[in-house]
Amino acid sequence: MTTDDASRPIHRPFNRRDAKTLGLSALGGALEFYDFVVFVFFAKVLGALFFPPGTAPWLAQLQVYGIFAAGYVARPLGGIVMAHFGDRLGRKRMFTLSVFMMSVPTLLIGLLPTYTQVGALAPLLLLAMRVVQGIAVGGEVPGAWVFVAEHVPRSRVGIACATLTAGLTAGILIGSLLAAWINANYSAAEVQDGVWRLPFVLGGVFGFIAVWLRRWLEETPVFVEMRVRKQLARQMPVKQVLAAYRPAVILSMLASWQLTAAIVVIVLLTPTLVQTSFGIAPAVAFQGNSLATLALVFGCLVAGWAVDRIGVGRALLFGSLGLGAAAYALYGALVAGHQAEFVAWYTLAGFCCGVVGVTPALMVAAFPPEVRFSGLSFSYNVAYAVFGGLTPPLLAWLSVDWGPLAPAHYVAFTCLVGIGVATWVIVKHPLRY
Repeated sequence: MTTDDASRPIHRPFNRRDAKTLGLSALGGALEFYDFVVFVFFAKVLGALFFPPGTAPWLAQLQVYGIFAAGYVARPLGGIVMAHFGDRLGRKRMFTLSVFMMSVPTLLIGLLPTYTQVGALAPLLLLAMRVVQGIAVGGEVPGAWVFVAEHVPRSRVGIACATLTAGLTAGILIGSLLAAWINANYSAAEVQDGVWRLPFVLGGVFGFIAVWLRRWLEETPVFVEMRVRKQLARQMPVKQVLAAYRPAVILSMLASWQLTAAIVVIVLLTPTLVQTSFGIAPAVAFQGNSLATLALVFGCLVAGWAVDRIGVGRALLFGSLGLGAAAYALYGALVAGHQAEFVAWYTLAGFCCGVVGVTPALMVAAFPPEVRFSGLSFSYNVAYAVFGGLTPPLLAWLSVDWGPLAPAHYVAFTCLVGIGVATWVIVKHPLRY
């Protein structure tokens, strides 16, 4: 593993150009990530509209979650291809292409015909759009982390990656707020009759705005220097990664597993799970989700600050302990019948999910610049495809034996994995920036 680019000064001041890069990157990432996650907030509606009438609600929901998971399965393909060209041709080009590829299918989802209009073609079209979204986000998220990390001083990599992660989280917040507003102002029948299309059409517009914003960004100094010195990867970058950096890949994938559990279970699935298992009203569920996601934004920033102050390992250790405890507090309160405390516990759990802000800093440090995009992208996207894609059906299966506490048990298990990664980093590789 490498501790970062020796050619970059560690203590260069954080300047206005750095702030501009972080701001534009985070804003563009927020708009794009909104496009990717808004799907899950309307999963119940999509399940009713894109599958045969009369399908059992649980089966329709399982089917639409399968389409949701397809986006994660497609992520490695987009990540590997975009990372290959990102390591060979430049970070900025792929950074802009990914957001354009996200905008088009999001807009088209909002215009798709439903099952009653075109029959079995409807879910197939929805699946195709979701796959393209997955390819796009597979290049976007790793590329964004690499992009901001290579722009800032080495001593600020933690907060830079966390700021970008907070921006991506803000995209989830936008989707959650819009879903909460729609559920509060429209009846279920009105949503199903066509209001559900609004978030996707807006998402397409948001994506095109993000494309325009990224015109103002510059290529990273690290990539420019590698190009001048002719240090770019000479063979397939991902081949180099798998041949020479397997320990870094394994460590990054394990850390990404915990990240997927925090985001997919606590942030994305909990609003639907609490409606189904505990009878929480949709408006309350999305209100809690909005506050939890807002808390997550600040949690990410705290995690990034901790990385730069106490190191990656300790920040991951403390964050993992906090997330595991918060998951049990949230679902334990609901199992005990304290539904009135749902919003408060959900907000705390959202803040503790901020440990996800540590993961990109760890992965950036794990790979040298010439294969960084490919190494980070391969590790993160494969882990997210496997663990993120399997999480919804896995929770449905685990709930049969574990009951409504299954989500908390699963998150806690991944926190044990995070603690193991943190311990290895502290003992074997005390990464600091």
